[in-house]
Amino acid sequence: MLARNDDAALDAGPRRAPGSERLCILTREVRPVADLIRFVAGPDGEVVPDLKRRLPGRGVWVTATRAAVAEAVKRRAFGRGFKAEMRVAPNLADIVERLLEQSVLDALGIARKGGRAALGFVQVERALGREPVVALLHAAEAGHEGVRKLAGAARNRRGENAGDLPVVDRFTGAQLDLAFGRPNVVHAALLAGSASDGFLARYRSLERFRAIGPGGQEC
Repeated sequence: MLARNDDAALDAGPRRAPGSERLCILTREVRPVADLIRFVAGPDGEVVPDLKRRLPGRGVWVTATRAAVAEAVKRRAFGRGFKAEMRVAPNLADIVERLLEQSVLDALGIARKGGRAALGFVQVERALGREPVVALLHAAEAGHEGVRKLAGAARNRRGENAGDLPVVDRFTGAQLDLAFGRPNVVHAALLAGSASDGFLARYRSLERFRAIGPGGQEC
């Protein structure tokens, strides 16, 4: 819905602003905080992304898409939102995307430490037959044959519901190696649990940021 009061653009801080909705300084629409990214003013007046919504100080909010952040920079919406001259990195959308991507990869490490990850083709195939797998991961450069065989194993276990299993193949093997803390990760599976749920939530946020425009349209 459209906001009626432009003064709502600047929040009172992460702990002092009640409610679960905020005003997007670009679209001037009130949205759930889950659909927005918070930004705060750094000590030097630079606009800083606050993905966890915990940084001190007053902040402004932008719809959580790459196109919206880039457009907010282009239209100088941050200066109007903060009601002050602000230093805004011209590549702010790139910075936010890298932070979101790192958050997703960090979640893989958490899943690994919590025993919620099966790594390697054999372990993934075994998990698909025995465990509650909630996501498959393949390195971006993974061979077609290995991906095909694991998709077949998923179909054998899940039947017509196999298409509902999330498949993540955007990360390189080097990124997966670093995230899981072991070399040569080409295939992985995440098992049911809160750590895996956290990964999926972060990954969906990253995908939405990359793929959807400021008004909700596909880019």
